Amino acid sequence: MPGTPIKDYLRESRIFNTRVTVVVVFIAILVLILIGRLAYLQIVDHRHYMTLSNENSINPVPIAPVRGLIFDRNGVVLAENYPVLTLEIVPDQVKNMKTLLAQLGKIVTLNSQDLKDFYRELREKPHFDSLILRSNLTQEEADRFAVQRYRFTGTDLHARLERYYPQGGLAVAALGYVGRISEGETKVIDDADYRGINYIGKIGIEASYENLLRGKSGIKNVEVNAKGRAIRTLGRIPPVAGENLYLNLDAQVQAAAEQALGHHRGAVVAIDPRNGGVLAFVSTPTYNPNPFVDGISDKAYRALTDNPDSPLLDRALDGRYAPGSTIKPFLALGALNSGLNPNKTFYCPGYFHLPGSSHMFHCWAWRQGGHGIVDLRKAIEQSCDVYFYNLAVHLGINRIDNILNRFGFNSKTGVDIPGELSGLVPSPAWKAAHGLPWYPGETVIMGVGQGAMLVTPLELANATAILADKGVGFEPRLVRAIQNPTTRTITYLKPVPGRTYPLKSSAYLGEIVQDMADVVSSPRGTGYFMGHTAPYQIAGKSGTAQVKDMPSDMVYNAKTTAKNLRDNAVFIAFAPVSNPRIAVAVIVEHGGFGGEVAGPVARKVMDAYLLPHKPAQADARAYGYHTN
Repeated sequence: MPGTPIKDYLRESRIFNTRVTVVVVFIAILVLILIGRLAYLQIVDHRHYMTLSNENSINPVPIAPVRGLIFDRNGVVLAENYPVLTLEIVPDQVKNMKTLLAQLGKIVTLNSQDLKDFYRELREKPHFDSLILRSNLTQEEADRFAVQRYRFTGTDLHARLERYYPQGGLAVAALGYVGRISEGETKVIDDADYRGINYIGKIGIEASYENLLRGKSGIKNVEVNAKGRAIRTLGRIPPVAGENLYLNLDAQVQAAAEQALGHHRGAVVAIDPRNGGVLAFVSTPTYNPNPFVDGISDKAYRALTDNPDSPLLDRALDGRYAPGSTIKPFLALGALNSGLNPNKTFYCPGYFHLPGSSHMFHCWAWRQGGHGIVDLRKAIEQSCDVYFYNLAVHLGINRIDNILNRFGFNSKTGVDIPGELSGLVPSPAWKAAHGLPWYPGETVIMGVGQGAMLVTPLELANATAILADKGVGFEPRLVRAIQNPTTRTITYLKPVPGRTYPLKSSAYLGEIVQDMADVVSSPRGTGYFMGHTAPYQIAGKSGTAQVKDMPSDMVYNAKTTAKNLRDNAVFIAFAPVSNPRIAVAVIVEHGGFGGEVAGPVARKVMDAYLLPHKPAQADARAYGYHTN
């Protein structure tokens, strides 16, 4: 037909073949690239992607170690672990946390504290960790959850060991407690050391020996399905249990001291002067540490902090008090060491005044006309203030400061728990640093442990132990031995040398010890009420420390005066005199006269330790641990 083009089949065939060739080459190149990539993935980068693949199906789960137990010196269990069921969530496996928590709240009880603690851990910890939502579930709650577990991805029940203090508040001032790891603590601890561990020692021995008690976490590789449910355990590295601790504390002595203080606020510290072992460490009122383990409720915590008796204050460690007349034996020994003649007498009319001054410093016996003529022995036995007013002036403040500092006053003792405060021995230099002058009258009252001078009960007991051990001291130690939980071997800690008081003659110490023995054995001694019936010989010294100025028109009476105006009762003692095994310091806040109130407490403590009693060892044997 006219106008119809004639097809060039040859040309079209060449174009088609060219296009097919290009497509085939292009496809071949793509196939080669794919093959090359596959080869690279399968051969060159095989290990990397195999690891990633395994991580999708194998979940490394940390295994918390068993925390070390704490025993008293006779094997009585003071801190242990008991099994609890916990409800835990892995946040990475949860799509909607708010919905999940609402649903779980219908199955188990979740209070505001539980949710508060959980959200805090959610902020602080990695989201691949298992976080505790509720601890110590009842069996009924655990059963209810187990039936519906399939509904809650990333949530499961776990059996854990939780810290428990079977003796309640006994020795809590020394033991302390553990609690949930706080946000501040997460910034300073090594995460690797606390994988799978939710608790840390907060105060006391639990905090000081945390590294030994904690142990080392293990790990197990768990195969999980797409929903994160565990299918099987592929392998595990077992955890290493924490070390067990044996204390120098004697639970029966501790209990005797706490019971003797009764409802009084106060402190008792008893030390073995031969090695510095702390036999009793009491601060009253006490409190139960168990609620702190899982996180004490705000209401319960406020009840403790708002309590006017301040049970959370560790009075034994950082309570600071005027020592009163308990300071006299130390000054007397220092005076003898400086050349004082113990037979030199001084007349006590019931008051003292400095030359050229009309101000009177009264003796406690001023209403009875004073003590009359006294020497050193009588002055200590009957606690004559006037004798020691004069002695303080004779020594001078610089020598007083030197004597007391050598006995460890004005400094920390080095005890093996954190938070210790030191007392205060005022001096002209100390006052000058505060822009104040030193007055002669301040030297006078230093002779009877009043004024700005402060001691802690631990500091006072430590100084008494130095006196008992002929001027040789050791740093106080609560922990006596460390036990390997696997081998059961016990390693005893060596005493740590502390302060010493160099004596020019042992006769000086003998004089002071005899004078202190007269305090409790002589009918006129201020401690006769507590010590004269003891089957062993006691050396002691009472103290009555004024804490508030009395109105000028009020006559002080230890029983009828308002409690907040009463003096603190203080007493120090050691026994047996021939070979001291225990040194005690007692402070009873607003207790009144030291010999009548604090002295009997010291006696009960020494009786509990020195008189025969059967050590309570049953608890330790139940755990298979040998005692000593």
